[in-house]
Amino acid sequence: MTIESQVTGAGTQVETLDRVTIRFAGDSGDGMQLTGNQFTTTTALEGCDLATFPDYPAEIRAPAGTLAGVSGFQINFSSEEVFTPGDAPDVLVAMNPAALQVNLKDLKSGGILIINTDSFKTNDLRKAKYDENPLEDDSLSGYRTFKVELTTLTRKALEATGLATRDVDRCKNFFALGMMYYLYNRTMESSLEWIRSKFKSKPELLEANELALRAGFSYCEVNEFFQVTYQVPRAKLTPGSYRNVNGNEALALGLVAASVKSGLPLFQGTYPITPASDILHELSAYKRFGVLTFQAEDEIAGIGAAIGAAYAGNLAVTTTSGPGMALKSEFMGLAVMVELPLIIINIQRGGPSTGLPTKTEQSDLMQAMYGRHGEAPMIVIAARSSADCFDTVYEAARLTTRYMTPVILLSDGYIANGSEPWKLPKVADLEDIKVEFATNPGEGRFMPYSRNPKTFARPWAIPGTPGMEHHVGGLEKDHLTGNVSYDPENHHEMVNLRRDKVYRIADDLPPAEVEGDDSGLLVLGWGSTYGAIAAAVKMARKQGKKVGHLHLRYLNPMQKNVRDILHHYDKVLIPEMNLGQLARIIHERYQLEVYKLDKIQGKPFMESEILEKILELVEEN
Repeated sequence: MTIESQVTGAGTQVETLDRVTIRFAGDSGDGMQLTGNQFTTTTALEGCDLATFPDYPAEIRAPAGTLAGVSGFQINFSSEEVFTPGDAPDVLVAMNPAALQVNLKDLKSGGILIINTDSFKTNDLRKAKYDENPLEDDSLSGYRTFKVELTTLTRKALEATGLATRDVDRCKNFFALGMMYYLYNRTMESSLEWIRSKFKSKPELLEANELALRAGFSYCEVNEFFQVTYQVPRAKLTPGSYRNVNGNEALALGLVAASVKSGLPLFQGTYPITPASDILHELSAYKRFGVLTFQAEDEIAGIGAAIGAAYAGNLAVTTTSGPGMALKSEFMGLAVMVELPLIIINIQRGGPSTGLPTKTEQSDLMQAMYGRHGEAPMIVIAARSSADCFDTVYEAARLTTRYMTPVILLSDGYIANGSEPWKLPKVADLEDIKVEFATNPGEGRFMPYSRNPKTFARPWAIPGTPGMEHHVGGLEKDHLTGNVSYDPENHHEMVNLRRDKVYRIADDLPPAEVEGDDSGLLVLGWGSTYGAIAAAVKMARKQGKKVGHLHLRYLNPMQKNVRDILHHYDKVLIPEMNLGQLARIIHERYQLEVYKLDKIQGKPFMESEILEKILELVEEN
């Protein structure tokens, strides 16, 4: 939407917009993620609210120039509140024919299309499944198309550097970035600082990337390439210190904060798996906070080490994705049986089996709820956005140490890789996580499975503490002594105790709160659907529709007032990136018929998809 326009001294018209969505797309070797991240950092520093969606190719080392190798990065930035990375982009930067073939269908009619014409040779077109050259027919007539010899121009700008042609060509993404900085009246200083820091030990690459960035900006400026440029004003954010953060970074920071506030050393036992591996990379940088990271030989060893660390008095975490959760399932049952605090983080991806490793999906809710043999109930919570990962994992640490039972935290690839501004909390304002180890056996023998009357938690005794010796293991425990017990009545009692301990957590949860209207249609969601639902509900209410939005962080147990909220509305719609897993749970738990909106494409929901379903259901009323 255009707010106003003005004409500069050079004759270029500058229009002020309230929102822009840009998608960078190219081969996996074209540096699209780097380009997008640089534009994101600059945009964040200029004060806009934003959300991003990096889209990685699912095939590792796909042949260059093929459809399978296309990598994308989308950013939605605005002077108003941003909920999602945007639906259809206003601008598409296509570095080759494959990127154009995959992404053109999403570009808005009349949108800006910037194409690297140097990559549209016969062989390039063949690999992208083009029968005709789209630059020579009328297939691009519905867009404002700018044809740029990106490769040629980059080579000319860098011809004096003496670099090999291959190294020069790798700088063309910064030429394109310079063009986008000009088009949206952005400063290059942040990217220049990044280049100088990144390549300080390689002066020839430092010079080349800096030259390419400046050349892209200057090319537009000198040649008056764009007759209209744009600016997006700063957003009116709550005052404070902000940083741009993706979900995995926020999880790492939340775990470190929980370690500091609880006084417990943090231990991560894990095995690398997409898209969870970055949590290990992030936490390994916090050794100064006493963080110990352990890259195990497999998923089973990772969670086994984490359980051992919990037994020794650490704040223990294991991280994985869906396939790793399957491998960890037996040890998760052990964590339930020994009743030790453990955080299990699942960054969900497309499945089943290896599935879509780099694509997003809410595929593992049923696995988190029921994916263990025997009666092994766990707390299950879900983060709703990249920044929310900090608060969610901090809450996981509070619950697992308070109730002495494992917690599963669900994120997904969209949250993990996407980024948004995060307002830094003050450490003093974070809720205390109080941990007390059992040190005094009292009169007589220590009873390791005695119960806190309020939480049903058993005492946490560190091995080696005099008088606190006790058994741990996967065999059923006596309800007091912890000795191995095969007594049928004792087993029945312990199964119920472990279940009731999880149910009792509902007493410790704040009431669920609805955003929007308190009658009409309720849109119920969990996890990363939050942004798209919130935006769609906001648009529907602007059209005069009575719509509310309830988003669940706590999935097991749910907050006590959820039942009353659900039964207060005429209809309940549940959008999910699966075949309706939450919908089945809600139907079973509350005997409520709900409407489903499922999407299993490896992509997050668009605002328009949910809005369309909302309007359909409201009109039926």
